[in-house]
Amino acid sequence: MIFAILALMVERFKAVVWIRTNNIDRMNYQYTLDSEYIKRYLGELTPMQESRLLQLRKWIADLQKGKVPSDTTLLRFLRARDFNVEKAREMLSQSLLWRKKHQVDRLLSEYETPDVVKQYFPGGWHHHDKDGRPLYVLRLGQMDVKGLLKSIGEDGLLKLTLHVCEEGLRQLEEATRAGAGAVQAWCLLVDLDGLNMRHLWRPGVRALLRVIQIVEANYPETMGRVLIVRAPRVFPILWTIVSTFIDENTRSKFLFYGGKDYLQAGGLLDYIPKELIPDFLGGPCKSFVHEGGLVPKSLYVSGAFTERDGDPLSEDSIYHSVSLAKGQVHEVVVRNCDPHSVLTWDFDVLRHDIAFTVFRTAHDLPPAAPTADHNATALCTGSGAEPRSLLQQLEARGWREGQHYHRVEPTLVCHDGESIQGSHVMTESGSYVLQWRCELLDTAHRAAQLMYFHETLASHQYKGSMSSLQSATSGFSCLSGKSAASSCPSR
Repeated sequence: MIFAILALMVERFKAVVWIRTNNIDRMNYQYTLDSEYIKRYLGELTPMQESRLLQLRKWIADLQKGKVPSDTTLLRFLRARDFNVEKAREMLSQSLLWRKKHQVDRLLSEYETPDVVKQYFPGGWHHHDKDGRPLYVLRLGQMDVKGLLKSIGEDGLLKLTLHVCEEGLRQLEEATRAGAGAVQAWCLLVDLDGLNMRHLWRPGVRALLRVIQIVEANYPETMGRVLIVRAPRVFPILWTIVSTFIDENTRSKFLFYGGKDYLQAGGLLDYIPKELIPDFLGGPCKSFVHEGGLVPKSLYVSGAFTERDGDPLSEDSIYHSVSLAKGQVHEVVVRNCDPHSVLTWDFDVLRHDIAFTVFRTAHDLPPAAPTADHNATALCTGSGAEPRSLLQQLEARGWREGQHYHRVEPTLVCHDGESIQGSHVMTESGSYVLQWRCELLDTAHRAAQLMYFHETLASHQYKGSMSSLQSATSGFSCLSGKSAASSCPSR
């Protein structure tokens, strides 16, 4: 213990000489040495942690020619790298270059919120939690990810997110000055009421994942806790896709409540003062967070959402596109040997109506032209071909619906301009057929356009979080794994 104290005194002495030599602000210099300052503004630090904070400060000052980020910023990057000074310096150096390149320091003063965000983005700051952390509320279930991306683009969504993060840093400083101790992270309350497969729109998911990666690289250790309420059964499917891109330490801070009695003991009241529970969750506090909703297509901006260099995010990069004339059928055959895996789909209809159905048969269906998915095959028949579909060919051989194959999703007629997302739990092995049929009545009209994407989520990926979702009906619990669910198609 004595040697540790002596070592810390040596580190402090070196820091004093170094700081004076580099003419750092004298008040900041005093704070660096003042244990009361450390406790008040930085929280409890061990001698080793304080020593490494001083070491990182010196290294960064040498790199930045005397311009050193705040001690709280240095600590966030040190914690993100388990106080490994070398790794923290590398991470922080990259972040400082990124901030300079994108002029992030100007966001708070220069960012102008787009009108579509003011009207349709369901997120905002809402008082604080029981630990004094600033509380941000996001009504994700009411958020039209596709509409926002079509209106402000990926860069617009990223800039909006960064502005929220910069606001969060400012709120942390204000909360620390106003309180009796250091407030180093904020709390996020996510309401999933209304969440459905529409939120699985793949270009939107990929854009959100890119935003998450940028935020984690440049705002580490700013999320103290994430409270998720009103999680529907479709949520584990989305979590399966997104969670792998979230840092493990950050994932451990996610808590979710699967039941409806989230205002009882073990629910929100354990984390948020009763008088501050938002009104849309049944609390007494008026919330000024917008309700969200679908963004009108009249607000879409042509070219707002396009491919990025080296990271294509447009529909064309992951979607298949087909044209269907009157009576034409397009089918995708998905072979399944993993009971309880989940088949998901996402498609857009352009011009005219298209009927969509999902069938299942225990038989292995014959192969057709391969698609991008090696587990699937596709078949598109012409309007003049008889029979016009794979199933009709099988019926010609004596197959009957209800005996040899079954309709597992009811036929859904999709109209021009609609975007459809859905999923089906494949409870049995065999072949599943996604079928689109053009409902065009007049052959004089141009062919209907279909743009689609499908994916199979293996059962082992989501069993863990499905169990967590079902067991968390009387209190918050950690998102332990990945899970399964089923959902009807949603518009």
